[in-house]
Amino acid sequence: MSSKDVTTTSAKDGPSVVVIGAGQAGSDTVAALRENGFAGPVTLVGEEDALPYQRPPLSKGYLLDAGVRADLTLRSRAYYRDHAVDLVLGDRAVELDRELQEVVLASGTRLPYTHLVLATGARPRHLPIPGAELAGVHTLRRLADAEAVLARLSGVRHVTLIGGGFIGLELASTARALGLGATVIEAGPRLMAGAVSHVMSDYLEEEHRYRGVDVRCGRSVKALHGDGRGNVATVETQSGELALAELVVVGVGVLPNTALAADAGLAVGDGVLVDEHLRTSDPAVYAVGDCARFPSPHAGRPLRLVSVQNATDQARCAAAAICGDAEPYTALPWFWSEQYALRLQIAGVTDGHDQAVVAGDPSTSRFSVYCFRAGRLAGVESVNRPAEHLLSRRLLSGGAQGPTPREVAEPGFELKTFLRARQNV
Repeated sequence: MSSKDVTTTSAKDGPSVVVIGAGQAGSDTVAALRENGFAGPVTLVGEEDALPYQRPPLSKGYLLDAGVRADLTLRSRAYYRDHAVDLVLGDRAVELDRELQEVVLASGTRLPYTHLVLATGARPRHLPIPGAELAGVHTLRRLADAEAVLARLSGVRHVTLIGGGFIGLELASTARALGLGATVIEAGPRLMAGAVSHVMSDYLEEEHRYRGVDVRCGRSVKALHGDGRGNVATVETQSGELALAELVVVGVGVLPNTALAADAGLAVGDGVLVDEHLRTSDPAVYAVGDCARFPSPHAGRPLRLVSVQNATDQARCAAAAICGDAEPYTALPWFWSEQYALRLQIAGVTDGHDQAVVAGDPSTSRFSVYCFRAGRLAGVESVNRPAEHLLSRRLLSGGAQGPTPREVAEPGFELKTFLRARQNV
């Protein structure tokens, strides 16, 4: 449905909700509103023409499997129709008139609201270096990005990933699965430094090297050079090293989309600032998902998270608040990544930990890293141990005291056995 198909609401229609951003958080918000019994008008505004879709497969299954490409949508068009959700796709919110409580779209449409939810997401960071505009240089965030990368993959033999985070490593594993060469260039001293422990970084680097990936840490990119025909050909680092680059994907993080909120006078700062109920500085406006910076009881400080779990849980929390059942947002953060046959799952907030203890044997590709902060369990990183991941989520969500570093270090430690023994005490 385009913006011209939307029926403008008015005060006589009762309370109304407009959700800006048709990603995971936005789509889940409108679904949660209806599940919670909200009966007023609901409008979902998306800048892209496509129905709301899943993003995680874009760096993995989408590039490998036509079946995945055929069905990325989160909910069918019929779902939105049957639940009386007005879809406004291919149009962009350009202004929030907080005095009139209206959203102004690029098309000129004005959408009145009683409650507004910002689910504006994030955008990829771009490298301000010479050659960034060359053909064959991409970021990977939206469906159109994945389509462009897929189209380029068929004509190259080597893929260069700038950034050794989730996107870079998942794409490196995808490239190897396709029989292509892969180079990962990371400015920091280790892979996924902002997300996992030193132990896990070292393990992942060893795995990627074993599978033929050229991993180069501690290298900042200075420039991208072309082949004389407008296509990228090589990457040059600050030290003068060169790397083959028929296709380059830049994965150096994302920036929250806060311009709409900032222009409307809402408080922002590395995200749209919200309270424990996900309300912004305007109580009629909420923010959820990748764009929201919220107080985290698990980290003990404000966080902004880019994850499906966070988007989904915050959508439910904001919808409940709008429906009059406000509860603080306390969901435990958790993440996952698929690389080769490895499924990495992370429970909790592990950054800032001061001790890491391994349970299991990394040589078997089935192990966990327990991360402690001041002697207290902060999070658990697991490789190919889904049951232990679920148990660690349950433990950390409940706020109970977990095992000590000494207990985890005992030979044969298993979280299941530890928890069972504690129940019997």
